[in-house]
Formats: sequence, C-alpha cells, structure tokens
Amino acid sequence: MRHFYLTLIFVLAISVSKAQSIYFPPTTSNTWDTISPNSLGYCQNEIDSLYNYLNLNNTKAFLLLQDGKIVLEKYFGTHTASDNWFWASAGKCLTSTLVGIAQQENKLKITDTTSKYLGQGWTSCTPQQEAKITIRNQLTMTSGLNDTLDTDCTIDSCLNYKTDPNTRWSYHNAPYTLLDSVIENATGVSMNSYNNTKIKQVTGMNGAFFKSGFNNIYYSTARSMARFGLLILNKGKWDNTSVLTDTNYFNQMTQTSQTINPSYGYLWWLNGKGKYMIPQTQIVFNGNLSPNAPNDMIAAMGSKGQLLNVVPSKNMIWVRMGENPTTEPVPFLMNDQIWKYINKLPCTPTQLSDNTKEEFIISPNPVGQQINIQSTRPIELVSIYNLQGQLLFQQNEKIIDMTAQPAGMYILHCKMNNGAVVIKRLVKQY
Repeated sequence: MRHFYLTLIFVLAISVSKAQSIYFPPTTSNTWDTISPNSLGYCQNEIDSLYNYLNLNNTKAFLLLQDGKIVLEKYFGTHTASDNWFWASAGKCLTSTLVGIAQQENKLKITDTTSKYLGQGWTSCTPQQEAKITIRNQLTMTSGLNDTLDTDCTIDSCLNYKTDPNTRWSYHNAPYTLLDSVIENATGVSMNSYNNTKIKQVTGMNGAFFKSGFNNIYYSTARSMARFGLLILNKGKWDNTSVLTDTNYFNQMTQTSQTINPSYGYLWWLNGKGKYMIPQTQIVFNGNLSPNAPNDMIAAMGSKGQLLNVVPSKNMIWVRMGENPTTEPVPFLMNDQIWKYINKLPCTPTQLSDNTKEEFIISPNPVGQQINIQSTRPIELVSIYNLQGQLLFQQNEKIIDMTAQPAGMYILHCKMNNGAVVIKRLVKQY
C-alpha cells in the first residue's frame, strides 16, 4: 500500500510539473511547436464553428496556445502570419509593463507625480490639483481629469479638473497616452527604443509604436502578441530570462488596482471580481466581466476586437486581431462570445462554473432593430438605459423595439418576478 501511494504521489508530481511547464519559441526564427487539437480532445465541428464565427465577425488572425504551443492558428481573407495589425487599446498592457520595468530600474516610481516628468502645466488644472495626479493614477484610470469631451486629446486645454484623483474611475485615454512621455522622459530614450531593448529583443517580438493623432498605437503580427502573452503567463520572465523582475509590481498590475472598478488592474482587464465598470459610463455592474471565461483570466482589449487573453489556471493564451462590426470602444461582448466557442471545443465539454449556464438570453446582440428575450423565469419589467445612466423606456414584454434608438451601446436592466435582476450590455449597429 505504501508503494502504491508513493507511486501515486510521483505520478501526480509529474502531472503537475507538466501542466505548469511553458514552452517558449525561439527568438530568432519563426519555428513554433504545435499541439494537435485532437490530442486535447477538440472536436473538428466545434473548431469549424469557432472559425465560422470569427470569419463572420471580420477577424484577420486567431491563435490559441496551450502550454505555450500553438493549438489553433487561423488567418482570414488576405491576412497572413507575417502581416502586422494594430493592437489599439490592447497595447495598454505593453505600456503598463514598460512602466514596471522603468520602476525596477529606478528610473521612476509610480507614486511620483506626473508633473515630475511632464513639467507643471501639462493640464488646465490648478497647480494644487495637478500636483495630486500620480503615475499610478494614469495606470489605474483614476486621474480625476474630465473625460466627457475629447477622451484622446492630450493638449493641456483638453485636460480639465473633474474631481480629485482616486475618487472616480473613468476609461480616459489621454492620461494613459501621456505615460509614453513619462517613460521617455524618465529613461531618456524613445518609447520604441525602450520597448525594443527591454521586451522585443528578449521575446523575439516584432512591431513598433506609431503616432496616429493623439494616440500612440502598437502594430505587430498576431504571433508577436501571443509572445507577449507568454511573457505575462510566466509572470514577467521569458523562459529563464527575467524581464519584469519586480514581483510586487507584477502582482499589482494583474490584480484589482482600486476599489471603484475591481475588474481593472494597471491597464489590464480582470475577470472573476464580481463587479465591473465599462468605458463611457459610471454604472457599476454586478457579475464578472466575462461570465464565460475562467475567473483568473486577465485580458488586454482594444477597439475593433483586438484581444489578448491570458489564463494561468489553464496555461492558455489566445489572440484575436481584426475588425469589429460593433461600436464598442472595448469589445467585452466579443471577448465573452469567443469564450463560449472555446468552451465547446472539447468533445465532452466541461462547464467552468455556474456562470456558463444560460438562464437568460438576449438575441441578437449586436442589435439591429429588435431584441428578443428568452428567460427561464417570468419577467416583471425591462428597462433600457443609455451609457449616461438615463432611462430611455420600460416595458414588460420579451420583444423590445429598438428602432427609435441610434447606433451605440445600451444597458438592459431586467427585473424578474422573484426580485432577481439581470443586467446585459447591448450594442446597436444601425
């Protein structure tokens, strides 16, 4: 019996070690080990369903890695593995990592005031108001600057006082973009030079930042985005080479960074936190950011569906690049929809949690002119809000006419006859 338990412990130890090991592709070639989908029990018809969804939604590239190895890789239309595409706001995760590297090199501290690196007068605030804004506020979207006008404009006249830092979470692009100048002034080199030395050369990524209006947008291949995902999956190390060695910063970056929006770290989106906020609204929603994803998923998400998901518990990474038929500035709905298809890939699907059970379905979403609600529970009242929190109309019918509403994002608030409340995000296309 003792021999049996020793053998069992040995087998389990090997299994755990194997599950936790991560493969890293060579940095000087395009060689990348693969895993057969069949070996993971993936059904071809479910793979086809995933690819069909991606194709219908203007995808250009999709990769899924298991333990660092490519399981699925698909390019659509004329896009190829060597073609670059923009990351949009998914590039925020690169910036947050570079800030952490600059801090570990004693080039800056995230508790420093932003004015230390941009000079006084980078906003239209009073000197006293401006002096309260720190690099950490830029990382956490809590600068307190007014985001109700042009959220991209980085000129001082666009950056007006709204409230004190740390008292309001708002997805404001301009303070984030100015982190580039903070990094450049702190390190003495350009953003591209710093990224090349600290991340690209170590991981074998390609790509560069390019100016577009007020924004600084990263372009690369899909495989390069996946390489960056591997760096994050391995907690800031590329194989045995340390890149982000500040473990405290890494943990802070990938965990709740403030109490207002628990689903936001340092420019990373976090799942499994029970509450979340989305851009362009001050509403706090109950539930997880991506109900169909594992709770420990962290994600970089950008407009038009630029997506990077990292899941430590599953040793999984997936990347989606392309266009998006919706108008969401951050494509939460598409990210969650892709997880629905990923969950069905195994021939014997296993539910991640009770959150994957479909008890309330709205379709279609994105919306055209009409919404249909399917619910296992009787509905008492349906309310439709805009992103400013204004009530547009209410009804108790399961068919909702959206014809009079312009294209954009909406909030559906549904009260059941037992007092339960369901909240869903809607995207109206036209």
